[in-house]
Amino acid sequence: MEKFKFWDFGIIDFIDVFLVAILLYYIYKLVKGTVAVNIFIGIIIIYLVWRVTEFLDMFMLHRIFDGFIKVGIIALIVVFQPEIRKFLLMVGSTNLSGSGKFFKKMKFLKTETETETDINAIVNACEKMGQSKTGALIVLERNNNLDFLTSTGDEMNIKVTQPIIESIFFKNSPLHDGAVIIENNVVKATRVILPVSNDQNIPQRFGLRHRAAVGITEKTDAVAIAVSEETGQISYFKNGEFVMFETIQELTSLLYKDLT
Repeated sequence: MEKFKFWDFGIIDFIDVFLVAILLYYIYKLVKGTVAVNIFIGIIIIYLVWRVTEFLDMFMLHRIFDGFIKVGIIALIVVFQPEIRKFLLMVGSTNLSGSGKFFKKMKFLKTETETETDINAIVNACEKMGQSKTGALIVLERNNNLDFLTSTGDEMNIKVTQPIIESIFFKNSPLHDGAVIIENNVVKATRVILPVSNDQNIPQRFGLRHRAAVGITEKTDAVAIAVSEETGQISYFKNGEFVMFETIQELTSLLYKDLT
């Protein structure tokens, strides 16, 4: 039986399966922690059953699932509209060619490069704001261009210094509400509205500031620092997750590693 011959598997087939696996992984990563993840798993199960019924020539059952697959595409666009929008936004915001950032991440092409961002100024400002329990949210741009977010706040072009960071988040400052986006040691926007994560695994004690930090690092490769207004605790975020550290010096080392 021709259908049961699995050994005719070439390099193109391997690449095809590999790329599909990567696509499914990133789609799952996009919807994990939300209600949509259950719908996504259900779709995968229905698709697999549809393929199995086709493979085994189960005509009636295959026709039922085939009709669902064809009509269900429209329903999926409606159900996954927020996730589709976020995915397209993430893809559209990717900037690999600009300013050679992509090649900086390729370690075999790197010599001895240093980040332009004044990390010590940012960390010292966060430490001081933590002591005074001043809430803050700082997003550090890496490869993905964050220009699509600057329009939600006030565009700036200010060199990063410790006094500048502290003055922006000063409680009586008109700029303290929202996030700050920093690129190459320049504050490019303040009062920025970030996408808030719907991850249900985030502890309830964390508010919108931390959910926004998780959200922006889920959708882009940016890193974020949040200072809690209630406790003064400093939190570091990368790839949609909390990155644990014990000392300010360790946080500084993490930032140097991630930004160079």
